[in-house]
Amino acid sequence: MLPGIIVLIAVLLVLVVLHVLDDAMRTMQERLGLPVAGGMKWGKRVTWVLLVLALGQFFVPDGLFAPAPPIVEPLPQIAIYTSDGLWSGADTARLTFLDDELESRIRYGRELIARTAVYLGPNGSVAHLTNGLNCQNCHLDAGTKPWGNNYGAVWSTYPKVRSRSGKLESVEKRVNDCMERSLNGVALDSMSKEMRAIVAYMEWLGTGVAKDSIPKGTGIEKLAFLDRAADPTRGHEVFNVKCVSCHGPQGEGMLSTDGATYQYPPLWGDHSYNQGAGLYRLSRFAGYVKANMPQGAAYDHPQLTDEEAWDVAAFVNSQPRPAKDLTGDWPDISKKPIDHPFGPYSDTFTEKQHKYGPFGPIAEARQKK
Repeated sequence: MLPGIIVLIAVLLVLVVLHVLDDAMRTMQERLGLPVAGGMKWGKRVTWVLLVLALGQFFVPDGLFAPAPPIVEPLPQIAIYTSDGLWSGADTARLTFLDDELESRIRYGRELIARTAVYLGPNGSVAHLTNGLNCQNCHLDAGTKPWGNNYGAVWSTYPKVRSRSGKLESVEKRVNDCMERSLNGVALDSMSKEMRAIVAYMEWLGTGVAKDSIPKGTGIEKLAFLDRAADPTRGHEVFNVKCVSCHGPQGEGMLSTDGATYQYPPLWGDHSYNQGAGLYRLSRFAGYVKANMPQGAAYDHPQLTDEEAWDVAAFVNSQPRPAKDLTGDWPDISKKPIDHPFGPYSDTFTEKQHKYGPFGPIAEARQKK
């Protein structure tokens, strides 16, 4: 606006000067008896035109002559892979290119994963269904961290038949397994707003992952078996050095500043996962902590040795926690994982060895069948 005003004032001044000079020249020519010429007629006409243009600029809509903004191509809704090819989920900035309703549903699903207890915990704003843990306490970075128990292969592999139930399971059933086991709660209505949002988030995370494929970095890292049993006593020593500062001496965890969610989850006790959770298997817990714990660790910069990971897993999973009726699990007992801690089994190894190891002899015996 200011430059336009300056131009207008300048044109007016020029016009005034031209009129004054033209009048002065006419007067001089008349006094000298000279014929009166055209003077500055054309100069004044041009200046009047410029004045009209200068005034007109104030009535032209802003941006009328501005170049059209560049067309921004929507970012593809596909997974991102790290430099070494590990799946890490899509950037949430890409959600802005979806329609508002779908974007809102996916964002709500992610929020439910990250802050489950706020909505579904003991004091949840939607319902009181869980023990106070967040899904994110086990599925790091809202289920997107490489080797952080992520969701990279959920949408590409479900529905599928799972040996634990012996049935074809949907994504909804898998989510409710976590609700009932890891969060020691009750199932969500599969048609509820919350379940539909979680499923939408899972589907979005799986965009670009081929059907039946499992991207590198998905789930939990698999550690080699020890040649001995995992030792809870050694694990207690590891826990006191590496874990107690976040999870507490009694494994009680630490609440976030909001008082509703856990920043560091309880590892045993009433508010932890029950005996039916996947992390109650030593191989799962050991692989999980090796790639992610303690704070600051990563799969490519671990802070625990394999032995420390197995031993601390043995210690944590030897502590008291909620029970769950597992009589419906593993209808075909020959398909139980090697480290499933509850019998009966299709082999002659003890329940203690199935829980703590050594697991090598069990694996060898299975290969011979």
